[in-house]
Amino acid sequence: MSRIEKLIQEICPDGVEFVTLEDVARTLSGLKGKTKADFSDGNARYVTYKNAFSNLAVDDVATDFVKIEDGERQNSLRLGDVVITGSSENVDEVGMSSVVVREPMEPLYLNSFCFALRFDHPTLLPEFSKYLFRGEAIRNQIRKSASGVTRINVSKPRFMKVRIPVPPLEVQREIVRVLDKFTQLEAELEAELEARRAQYEHYRRELLSSGDTASGRIISLGEIFEMRAGTHIGSAEISDAPTKEKPYPCYGGNGLRGYVSSYNYNESVIFVGRQGALCGNVHRAEGKIYATEHAVVVTPKMAVDMSWAFHKLTEMDLNQYKTKSAQPGLAVGRVKQVEAQYVPMADQRRNGKVLDCFDTVVNDISIGLPAELVARRKQYEYYRDRLLTFKETV
Repeated sequence: MSRIEKLIQEICPDGVEFVTLEDVARTLSGLKGKTKADFSDGNARYVTYKNAFSNLAVDDVATDFVKIEDGERQNSLRLGDVVITGSSENVDEVGMSSVVVREPMEPLYLNSFCFALRFDHPTLLPEFSKYLFRGEAIRNQIRKSASGVTRINVSKPRFMKVRIPVPPLEVQREIVRVLDKFTQLEAELEAELEARRAQYEHYRRELLSSGDTASGRIISLGEIFEMRAGTHIGSAEISDAPTKEKPYPCYGGNGLRGYVSSYNYNESVIFVGRQGALCGNVHRAEGKIYATEHAVVVTPKMAVDMSWAFHKLTEMDLNQYKTKSAQPGLAVGRVKQVEAQYVPMADQRRNGKVLDCFDTVVNDISIGLPAELVARRKQYEYYRDRLLTFKETV
């Protein structure tokens, strides 16, 4: 019997109390009345959508700033607040949480595409909340609170109906201790993998720049590629797994979204995300696929090796051309004007092949460190969901 099981038997043998969020907490909205200019020369920190989406605990020292004037009535975050991403292009990624686990040293604001959950009383440890709201039991309820067509949005009234367990603080602390060990081990693997990726990115930069300088000519991306947004499709038409009726991969701004019954491309294509904090990310696919309106579909207008093109566009960091606003985006016309050095096909094929090999080593989840990291995450998710499953008191 584990220490957690012993604690539960000793402290709450009859089960754990469950509460509805609306009974113990309230929501706070993000920034209001801000324009694009307010995010270009800011004086106060704010939590971006990407920050909330990517981190269990809010990164409160991230270098994201917004202009706040004296006397403005804006909500600022404090210890224990749970930040919730309010929308996504697919239901699996909507309503992701990030928790403020230490009292901010200065005012910390929230972007307008998220909202915060603030508890009336400290019933949950902040460190416990960061695991609880990412656990499958709560995530499943959050997904059910969301709906939409073009974008999937969380309904706050339905979100506040989510029921959560409130185990004794001693049990919360022990669960945090165990799960922190898992996340520490995962972080160590991620750090090692990140070092290898940095090495790969160095070689990619050197290989592409040296080859381009020697034999390339500078032209705009619009001359090399055709770039256009994909076509809208309702989320209800997208299946999580391929079926006989829906066999075609469907790609959005952040890669594979699921599977659909028709396709709008049948060739080798590259996708560039066009909306959100992750806009500018680059993916590729081949054959019969469906591209949604959240992706810029890139196809060649002249002789291009698509492996070289994928690595070249990735290296160019197209995210730097995003609009500076609460909900960033890429303007296709602006991206077409960006210049790059186009090299002979022989150089493209050689460099594309070499970089594909590097890419496989650091990103293929079936081998090496990526595979070990995937296995570690699955192990963590299994124990997290097991530890966060409680019998409810009658």
